[in-house]
Amino acid sequence: MTEAQFQLLRAGSFALAIALAAALQRLMPHAKRRGSVGTNLGLWAVDAAVMGAVCGACACTVATWASVAGVGLLNATSASLWVAVPATVIGLDLVSYLWHRANHVIPTPWRFHRVHHSDSTFTASTALRFHPGELVLSLPLRLVAVLLLGAPAIGVVAFEALFAVSNLSEHGDIDLPLPFEAAVGEVLVTPALHRFHHTRADSDRDHNFGTILVLWDRLLGTYRPNSSAVRVDVGLPDVRDALGLRAALLLPLRSPRRES
Repeated sequence: MTEAQFQLLRAGSFALAIALAAALQRLMPHAKRRGSVGTNLGLWAVDAAVMGAVCGACACTVATWASVAGVGLLNATSASLWVAVPATVIGLDLVSYLWHRANHVIPTPWRFHRVHHSDSTFTASTALRFHPGELVLSLPLRLVAVLLLGAPAIGVVAFEALFAVSNLSEHGDIDLPLPFEAAVGEVLVTPALHRFHHTRADSDRDHNFGTILVLWDRLLGTYRPNSSAVRVDVGLPDVRDALGLRAALLLPLRSPRRES
C-alpha cells in the first residue's frame, strides 16, 4: 500500500464516519445540543495542519518498513492478513485505552487532554476537540505500537476507520433504543457509556476509557454502566464558560482544579 492510498482510505473512512454520526444525531437526538462546533472545528483544523507537518502518513511508512524488515510480532510469526488485521485492530485499541487512561493520571498529558473534556456539550464535533499537544505526545507511542505489533498497513487503516466511526458516533448527541443499546454495549462503546466518561464530576470521570471495544474497561476495572435514559452534566468543574479557539489552545497553561 502506498502512502497516497493510505491517506485516501483514511480520509474516505473519516468522511463516512462524520456522515454516519451526523445522521444518527439528527434521527435519534439525546439532548438536542448544538455543541461548540466553531471551536471544535477550529481545533480539528489546527490538529490536521500540525499532524500533517509532523507525521503525515508515517504510520504507513513504519508499517511498511516493519513488514519488509520482518520486525514485530505479526511479521515474526508470518501471520496471514486474516489474523493480522483483527489483531492490529484489537492491539491498537488496547494501546488507545491505555494512553487515554494515562492522560487522566499523569499531570502533563491531562493538561492537554482536559481541552477535550472542556466541552460543556456532548456532540459528534466533540470527537474533533483535541489539543495538538496531546496528539503530538501520543504519536511516538502509537508508532512504537505499530512497530512492535508488526501491524500491516491495511490493518492500521482498518483500525483508523473503525476508530473514526466509534469516536465520532460515541461522542454523538444520540439516543439509541435501550434494548439495542444494551446488546451493543456488551461489546462496543456506546454514546451513553462514553457520555458518562465526560461527566463534570471528577470522581466519575475516570471510567469508560475505551474507544472501540468495551472489553478493556471490563477487564481492567474501569467500566461503569450508563444508558441513554440518563442525562449527564458534561464538562469540567473549573471551566464554566464556552471556550473559543484561542482559549482552548491556551487552556493547558491553566492549572487544573479537581473537585467532586
